[in-house]
Amino acid sequence: MFPDTYQRDEHNRISIGGVPIRQLAEAYGTPLYVLDYATMLHRIHAFQEALNEMTPPGRAFYAGKAFLTTAMAGFLNAHGMGLDVVSGGELYTAIAAGFDMQNIVFHGNVKTAEEIQLALEHNVGYVVVDSLDELHLIDEIAARMSIKAPVLLRLTPGIEAHTHAFIQTGQFDSKFGFSMKDGIHEEAVSVALASSHIDLKGFHAHIGSQIFDEDPFVHNAMRLMEFIQSLWEQRRFWPEVLDIGGGFGVQYTHKDDPPEVPSILARVNQAVQALTPRECEPPVIFIEPGRAIVAEAGVTVYQVNATKTVPGGKNYIAVDGGMGDNIRPALYQAEYMAQVDGKPIDGVALYTLAGRYCESGDILIRDVVLPPVEVGDYVVVFGTGAYNYAMSSNYNRVPKPAVVLVADGHSQLWVKRETYQDLVAQDLPWRDPADLRDFL
Repeated sequence: MFPDTYQRDEHNRISIGGVPIRQLAEAYGTPLYVLDYATMLHRIHAFQEALNEMTPPGRAFYAGKAFLTTAMAGFLNAHGMGLDVVSGGELYTAIAAGFDMQNIVFHGNVKTAEEIQLALEHNVGYVVVDSLDELHLIDEIAARMSIKAPVLLRLTPGIEAHTHAFIQTGQFDSKFGFSMKDGIHEEAVSVALASSHIDLKGFHAHIGSQIFDEDPFVHNAMRLMEFIQSLWEQRRFWPEVLDIGGGFGVQYTHKDDPPEVPSILARVNQAVQALTPRECEPPVIFIEPGRAIVAEAGVTVYQVNATKTVPGGKNYIAVDGGMGDNIRPALYQAEYMAQVDGKPIDGVALYTLAGRYCESGDILIRDVVLPPVEVGDYVVVFGTGAYNYAMSSNYNRVPKPAVVLVADGHSQLWVKRETYQDLVAQDLPWRDPADLRDFL
């Protein structure tokens, strides 16, 4: 829930990465996304150590959809992480950062011909195929380029992940992948193996996000291995890769109790080993953690703009950000923890932390117990490293916040704060429709 370097001094002043929150707010403005270098590195090492215990050693590909910038891509590349991208934009970010393209898995249930060509031109390690139409498109593009495209087939195994409905992805009726219920997955294998321009490397199945139970991960691996066993028996095809996706839960509030990653991966490895025929080598297990690496490394700093008590006794704190920089409470009913910088940690009143956007649903936290709050105070919301900046918007024409990294008492700007000029940079002036010369 808290970054590893989170501290409060004797005056209740909060610091992350050895840098006081107030100092960051005054230097970079608010709202402000803050990422802790030490926390991200610790999470990466934990995954890498657990994967190295596997036989053969597994590989981790950070899920870029959680949070991705050129600086983040460079950080991941420097520390031996692969990268999972889901769009041409994420792929281009990796290219711009000089990322090792062989360590990229290109996902997405919709990939345009231009995106696929961009990926193949830059020799990405794996393209994850989501439909027969996409498989045929990749085949056509690879044929024109006279290459073999390395692919994984995404399967939906029908595994129930006990999480929010919007982030379940492994059920049979999911929009993602080839269902393992109606035989379409077997047709996809046939098409891939018959093509001289498709190199079928293995299979992928991601069952959801924010999962707190070990069993779905194990059942997912077992379901895939049972299918792979049948392929070996019927076609003598054995894959190099088994990608079980991500979804490792993190702690947003005291109610969350995520399992230990080494335990999950040890059980998955055991299941894969047990279901591998004696004459075959176990496939390399890929995982795709995103939230689990960056969520708890991030906090968002807001400044209090107003306080009010409404009829019925509800206390509101209005801050200078909201659903534009964190849509998750409105979208998923996501819950967060908050503290006030320079105030005691023990609260005395129940508050609702409200955003600045013109929506009644723009509530960051409902019913949080805090000490007395005043205009000008800085409120720190924890666990915002994942899917906050990544899902931010310019709703109400509000500029997006800056992103800053903290480490060992220093800060480094990763993303500049947007300006009003940035907001209109792509706009064109009004032109009279009566003058058709201005129209195509």
